[in-house]
Amino acid sequence: MRVAVFSDTHGRTDAMLEAVRRFQPDAVCHLGDYDRDAVVLRKTFPGLPVHSVCGNCDYAPLAPVNLVIQLGPVRAFLTHGHLYGVDFSNADRLVYAAQEQGARLALFGHTHRPFHEDYGGVKVVNPGTAGKGRSLTWAMLDIRDNGGIGVDFHTLPVENEIN
Repeated sequence: MRVAVFSDTHGRTDAMLEAVRRFQPDAVCHLGDYDRDAVVLRKTFPGLPVHSVCGNCDYAPLAPVNLVIQLGPVRAFLTHGHLYGVDFSNADRLVYAAQEQGARLALFGHTHRPFHEDYGGVKVVNPGTAGKGRSLTWAMLDIRDNGGIGVDFHTLPVENEIN
């Protein structure tokens, strides 16, 4: 199963939509800041499962703060991360929250920096920012039938480079 993971699109959806068209994932996760961008994904790709949470820049959010989903054989905990004090030196609260939900995968955004690491049996992944910053990134997860999880980061063109 291939899962595209985006975060922090901040209303800039063109590059994200093009990546989904090009890579044709089996599902998409959007990790907030702007949760309405997940609505754009759902409208553009009506048959594609899109899982989303809201972030700290989502006022009157449409999506929940946290979400637990099944991605093939892997249980995943999705959150934006701002409520868990995430940064590169401390993901403890996020890992504990995922473990409490029985999740082996924790997906978060907020820091605008791509990252993945294994902590206490939980693979923690941040796709970076797909909307704001000098380097725009997203992650493709390869979830295998045996529960293995591969992570590849991809770059996106900045908005004025599209077309």
